[in-house]
Amino acid sequence: MLDILKGKTILITGGTGFIGRALIKEILKYEPARIRILSRDEVKHHNVQQMFNNDLIGHFIGDIRDYPRLLRATKGADIVIHAAALKRVDMIEYNVEEAIKTNIIGSLNIVRACIENNVEKVLFISTDKSCSPVNTYGACKFVSERIFTESNYSKGSAKTNFICVRYGNVLESTGSVLPFFTEKIKKGEPIPLTDERMTRFAITSDQAVELIFNAIRYGVGGEVFVPKIPSHKVTDLIEILKEKYNPNHEVKIIGIRPGEKIHELMINDTEMARTIEFKDLYIINSCIVNPWMANKTCEYAKDGKKVDLNKMKEYSSKDNIISKEELKKILNLG
Repeated sequence: MLDILKGKTILITGGTGFIGRALIKEILKYEPARIRILSRDEVKHHNVQQMFNNDLIGHFIGDIRDYPRLLRATKGADIVIHAAALKRVDMIEYNVEEAIKTNIIGSLNIVRACIENNVEKVLFISTDKSCSPVNTYGACKFVSERIFTESNYSKGSAKTNFICVRYGNVLESTGSVLPFFTEKIKKGEPIPLTDERMTRFAITSDQAVELIFNAIRYGVGGEVFVPKIPSHKVTDLIEILKEKYNPNHEVKIIGIRPGEKIHELMINDTEMARTIEFKDLYIINSCIVNPWMANKTCEYAKDGKKVDLNKMKEYSSKDNIISKEELKKILNLG
C-alpha cells in the first residue's frame, strides 16, 4: 500500500464517521500527500481534528447532495473513498425520499465529479443489505453499486476506475448491536431481540479497512469485493455480553423491525456465477461484459479461481457460523 498511497491525495466522504476515522488512522501510516474528509457535521470535523491533530488532514464541510461542493473536494484527488450515506434501516423506511437524495443521487454526484476531475480510483462502500435487498437502505445501495459498475463503461476518455466493497455492520461501529446491547445492559434496560434465529456477519474495523485497501490494490474497475468472514448468532453475542456484565439480564423478544432480515446475504446465487475466489476475498464481476476478465490481465483473474457452484450457491450469514468461544476471541472477550 505504500506504493499506492504515498504522495497521493485521498478524499473520504463521510470521513468523520467510524469507518472514516479508521481509514484516516491507517492511511496516515503510508505517507499520503493529503487526506481530505468531507462531512456535513462541523462538530464531528472538530472531533476528528482534535483526535488526529495532523496538518495533512483537510476538512471539507459539505454534503454529497451538493455537486459543486464535490467538484471542489475531488479536484486534484488521486483516490476517493465514498463512505457517506444515510444508514439507519428503520429510519430510512419512513424517509425514502431523503435516502434516495443522499444514497443514490449523492453517489451519482460522486461519479460525475470524479470523472470531471479525472480521479484515478473511486471506491464505493456498500453493504450486505444491497444483496437481494428487502429494505430501502439495501435498495439504495444496490442501485449505487450499479451506478459505480456501469460508470466504468460510460466514462468516455476519463481514466477513472470505479470499484465497490460490500460487507456487514462493523462490530464496534456506531449504531451496531455490540455497543447498543452493551449500553442497554449498563442502563439496566431489557435487551431487545427481534428474533432468536437471527444471524449476522462479524467484521472488525481492521478487517473492513483491509478489504478497502485490497479493493484499491487489486481492483481494475467494475468489481464488488467481498471479504471471507465468519458469521455468528445474535443470541451468542447477547450471551457473551451477559456473561461479562450481568448473567441475569433480561432479553425481550420484540419481533422483526421494518426492513430487517433474519439472515444477511453477501452474495446471491445469480452473482455467484460470476464470482472469483482470490486469497481471502470473493470478487463479483460485473454483469456487463468485463474486458479485463476476458483478457485475464489483472492479478485476481490470473491467480484466482471461479467459485465452485456445486459447493457454494450463495454466501449467507446462516452458513459458516462460528462458536460462541470463537466469537469471544474476535471481540477480545475470551
